[in-house]
Amino acid sequence: MRQSFDETTDPSFGARHLPLLRARMAEQGLDGFLIPHEDEHQNEYLPDANERLAWATGFTGSAGAAVVFKDRASMFTDGRYTVQVKAQTDPALLERRDLGEVAAYLETAPKGSVIGYDPRLHSPDALVPLRRAAAKAGAELRPVEVNPLDLAWGDARPAQPSAPVVPHADQYSGETHASKRARIGRAVADAGADAALLTAPSSIAWLFNVRGGDVIRSPLPLGQALLAADGTARLFLDPGKVTNELPEWLGDAVQIEATERLADALEGLQGQRVLVDPALSSAWYFDRLEQAGATVVRAMDPCAIPRAAKNAVEIEGSRQAHIRDGAALSRFLHWVDTTAQQTLPDEREVVQTLERFREETGALKDLSFDTIAGAGPNGALPHYKPVGGTIRRIEKGSLLLVDGGGQYLDGTTDVTRTMAIGEPTADQKRMFTLVLKSHIAMATIRFPAGTSGMALDAIARAPMWAAGLDYDHGTGHGVGSYLGVHEGPQRIAKWGTSQPLLEGMILSNEPGYYREGHWGIRIETLQVVTPAAVPEGGERPMHGFEQLTFAPHDRRLIDVGMLTPDERAYVDAYHAETLAKVGPLLEGDVKTWLEAACAPL
Repeated sequence: MRQSFDETTDPSFGARHLPLLRARMAEQGLDGFLIPHEDEHQNEYLPDANERLAWATGFTGSAGAAVVFKDRASMFTDGRYTVQVKAQTDPALLERRDLGEVAAYLETAPKGSVIGYDPRLHSPDALVPLRRAAAKAGAELRPVEVNPLDLAWGDARPAQPSAPVVPHADQYSGETHASKRARIGRAVADAGADAALLTAPSSIAWLFNVRGGDVIRSPLPLGQALLAADGTARLFLDPGKVTNELPEWLGDAVQIEATERLADALEGLQGQRVLVDPALSSAWYFDRLEQAGATVVRAMDPCAIPRAAKNAVEIEGSRQAHIRDGAALSRFLHWVDTTAQQTLPDEREVVQTLERFREETGALKDLSFDTIAGAGPNGALPHYKPVGGTIRRIEKGSLLLVDGGGQYLDGTTDVTRTMAIGEPTADQKRMFTLVLKSHIAMATIRFPAGTSGMALDAIARAPMWAAGLDYDHGTGHGVGSYLGVHEGPQRIAKWGTSQPLLEGMILSNEPGYYREGHWGIRIETLQVVTPAAVPEGGERPMHGFEQLTFAPHDRRLIDVGMLTPDERAYVDAYHAETLAKVGPLLEGDVKTWLEAACAPL
């Protein structure tokens, strides 16, 4: 079993750990301290050793921050974690605020106070509004040499991960790392730089065609790289991660060095122009380069767009991974529709069953994230994870929301389905169908080349808005190719980025509805940006989406009368394609069930 159901934090963490932190802050002359969720690599999902926010507060979500003063502290999260933060943190010690209010909170700092931050954990872009807010308050934002939280954590802090770094075969990547290095090196030169400093694990994994296991549920190695404009590179890794096959795989043009050599390597860049991404790389790198006398060229990570815009081999790999995963999902959905309806298992058994079916594909390398299985009220928590005392049994008359995915050598999957337990109510069917209409709107959209996900987001929300409803998370995130299940720079959301959606980018489509204390609904499939036919009389190149995920929707939850003829035709066509692609991998009762599940509405 890959997924654990043990609770790793509780609300007592604040009472136990904040005094230890404050004592270390006092030793460094700090009146306040910033605790971001991100680690030294700006990761969303973290190794245990880097779960600093969870250690200080008890909060285990993937987006958040805390600000700790001598006499008060606040916890900041977004709309996905409104309920979770209430359950995991102590309100007597940590005031709860929205994640967008960190800067405003710093404006309340006492005049003359010194607020510390670890420059290894904050990007320069993230620090800009925080510096401005501190200055407005008459306070000083001061970098620390040693993180006081790490000192307070002490010997109890877990060791840094040391998973082996292994080759990722060209049959899956579709391009040799030598070709990638030459291509990205030319981009570095075109940006007016002599070299690029790469710190994002996903970029390092993609550029060198390697994979690791340092980040939970993601095959990512933690390290850094310096790529010269001529395509040669220095790759900085913990020596314990370097497998015997790695040097031969990388060849003579890539020099593998110990991580401890990075600081000296940066010092040696005096007089050179070095490209660094101010959104993805921590402020520490910028400080060291400037101190060394290098000129920092602030620009997007040159691997970001090439990594996100998948090549033909990666897209075909994703298709095959999703068909394989779809067969496992069909077996699971059949189990929910038959056995689980009678036995009413708890969320743990739901997760275990889905994982077992994925394991039985014989190709699963890992989960792409810990499976969300929300029964009844737990389904109303968008990023719920079944642990400890929160685990519920499914109940007749309620809904079960399951969101999970797999990591396969040829692709990464992520899918959510919501299922009725027993006979659904008219209200449940109405809300599900509204979410389905939103999902269809995004699945079928045709849009001009160059359009951003931010511009598209309202298309999905329109059916919800028309009913006076909305959801507090983005409509879609980027997905990697046997990399992170959350990948930038592409996304579909009201906020964040004007990055155009380019051909080959994979994104999720996952509108939802959440009724706190009762149940939640989300429908998620992955889709890839493709060229779209230009209608007769059209004048501009167009893009659309090809569906990658194939798993039937619970037809008991669909109010067919609420669908337009085109929407109904989409559902029927999607189900027919699901049966055609997934059906040949199934047999017996499961195949018979899938045939019925995919029949026309």
